[in-house]
Amino acid sequence: MIRVADEVREAGAVVALETTLVAHGFPPGEGIAVATQSEQRVREAGAVPATVGVLDGEIRVGLSLDELERFDGDARKAGPRDLAVCVAQRAVGATTVGGTLAVCRAAGIRFMGTGGIGGVHRGYPHPPDVSADLGELARTQALVVSAGVKSLLDVPATLEVLETLGVPVVGFRADTLPLFYAAGGGPSVPARVDTAGEAAAVARAHWELGGNGLLLAQAPPTSLDDVEPLIEEALEEARRSGIAGQSVTPFVLARLHERSDGRTLAVNRELIVANAGLAAEVAVAASR
Repeated sequence: MIRVADEVREAGAVVALETTLVAHGFPPGEGIAVATQSEQRVREAGAVPATVGVLDGEIRVGLSLDELERFDGDARKAGPRDLAVCVAQRAVGATTVGGTLAVCRAAGIRFMGTGGIGGVHRGYPHPPDVSADLGELARTQALVVSAGVKSLLDVPATLEVLETLGVPVVGFRADTLPLFYAAGGGPSVPARVDTAGEAAAVARAHWELGGNGLLLAQAPPTSLDDVEPLIEEALEEARRSGIAGQSVTPFVLARLHERSDGRTLAVNRELIVANAGLAAEVAVAASR
């Protein structure tokens, strides 16, 4: 059911990458470029990329370029609950953060890079929507590098849930949680590290104590501080249109890309690649 690429199986330092961003995070064709740039950044840091997705009745850990190109807008968004269905029905399944973490747990991969994790949706409990990413972080021994929580969500509430679940949230050279597109303005983080080696040491100690997931939050290379009104506008449009569940994020991202004249698209691309690189640096430090 799970096919791990030979290169991934033999590597000392591995970084998992998702495929939802390829299929649904960018305009058609652009997700492939972001995925290949992320893989290249991982290699430049001395680790091996393991991009995860479901193809032809198998969960693939480590994808070729030809395989990556199959993850288009028709791919199913595959969270933890959807993996088995995608396998059994031989569907193309683009893994979310939570879906990728579930595969990491099965394959023994402990580092992942992504854009932003899911969390508690604004207005909870109306709708009663909390991302499966949080549950997978709580049960998987993996460190995830992200630009914090997706800013269309309730970031402070998500931070509280992560505390309840025992998931350390650590700022990388930052004392506050980045708000995905913006470097500042988020709540204070409980801890800070300034090097990849320090992050690896925190992860190692957490795992030795029986802990599971950690979130390492890195600010985006370019900060946009005027996106919040656009987010509120896009969320209201989604509500009026009856868009809910897994469809909300791609809808809002598309609206932000359009109404910011492409600025959010550029920042999204930058931060995903940067987070893949940092995850690789931590994985390499941990392997020494």
